[in-house]
Amino acid sequence: MRLIDQRPLDTPFYGVRQMVWHLKNEGHGVNQKRIRRLMRLMRLMPIYQKPNTSKPRKEHRAYPCLLGGLRVDRSGQVWWQPRASCRGPWKT
Repeated sequence: MRLIDQRPLDTPFYGVRQMVWHLKNEGHGVNQKRIRRLMRLMRLMPIYQKPNTSKPRKEHRAYPCLLGGLRVDRSGQVWWQPRASCRGPWKT
């Protein structure tokens, strides 16, 4: 546990697999289950860049609302239509 506790200070980006690899290279007999359990017990988590899924990508085009400025004020005025029967840039 002391070795696991000391390593994140030097390399905070080491996860379970890298920690196992490092300790095995030093000659300790460890496996992933044991290191994962000890890291969870000590509440150690690696620091790494997580995917930013809230930003839209440039390649994905945002399609405009087809209703435009139409004011919907009564039921039955706007009907839903399946996408397969619509003609758009995705269908030629």
